[in-house]
Amino acid sequence: MVRYQFGGENELSNAPMSTSLLSKLQQDILTGKYRPGQKLTEQNLCKEYGVSRTPIREALRQLETDGLVENILNRGCFVIGFSEQDYEDLFDLRKAYEIQAVKWAIERITDDEMDRLEETFEFMEFYTMRGDLDKMLVINAGFHQVIYEASHNRMLRKTLMSYQTFLKYQGLNSIYGPNYLTTVLEEHRAIFKAFTDRDVKAGAEAMERHINRAKERRCE
Repeated sequence: MVRYQFGGENELSNAPMSTSLLSKLQQDILTGKYRPGQKLTEQNLCKEYGVSRTPIREALRQLETDGLVENILNRGCFVIGFSEQDYEDLFDLRKAYEIQAVKWAIERITDDEMDRLEETFEFMEFYTMRGDLDKMLVINAGFHQVIYEASHNRMLRKTLMSYQTFLKYQGLNSIYGPNYLTTVLEEHRAIFKAFTDRDVKAGAEAMERHINRAKERRCE
C-alpha cells in the first residue's frame, strides 16, 4: 500500500525559507493582515519576518506575478488582495478546470496513483468518523491533488494548485456546519466511485456537484 503523506502546520516550517516566506505573505494578504492599497516596504517586511532583503524581493516578485501586489514606478509596492468578485470568478474557473482534471485523470490514472487515491479516500472516511475537521480539510485538499497529478497535465496541475492556495487562505475563518464532514465525504465518495468504475461522465458530474456545493457552503 502506498503511504499518503499529509501536509499541515509543520509544512511551512520544513519548507525552504523563500517558499515559507512566500506562503506566509500570501496568507497575510489573503486573510486581510495587509489590506488592499497598503504599501509594503522591504525594510518593514524584513523586520516583520526576520529575513534579509533578497528573499523579500523574490517573494514580492512572485506576489506580483500572482496578482496580489502591484509595483508602481517611483511609488513602491502596494497590496491588491482579492475581492469578493475575484473569489466568485475563481470558483467558476476552478470548477471548469477541476472537471477537466477529473476527466483526464479517470482516463490516465496509473495503478500507483489509484492506490494513493483509494488510500486518501479511506483516510477521509476514518477522520470523518472521528469528527476531526482539521485533518479532514488537509485530506480533502490531498484528494484533489492526487487527481491533479493523475491528469498528467503540468499546466492544469499548477493552475489548480494555485487556486487551492488562494481558496484555502480565504476559508480560514469559515464556519462549518454540523453535517459538513459527512456531506463532503459523500461528495468525494461519488467522485471516487467514478474512478473505480472508470466512468468519465459520472466523474465530471460528481466533481461539478462538489464544486457547486463548496461555493454554496462558502456563502452560507
